[in-house]
Amino acid sequence: MRDELKLFEQEKVSTYWDEKEKKWYFSVIDVIAILTNSSNPRDYWFKMKAADGN
Repeated sequence: MRDELKLFEQEKVSTYWDEKEKKWYFSVIDVIAILTNSSNPRDYWFKMKAADGN
């Protein structure tokens, strides 16, 4: 199990390696912050989820 930071366009993205599943998981909030330049990516995420009905 590894928790690491990866860089995307010089910005940090929190990650987690699941050894059992052999998969990386990435922080949705970190990715939203990078792609949207949102000042509050958590609010952006919750508003998008609400708009989708989930």
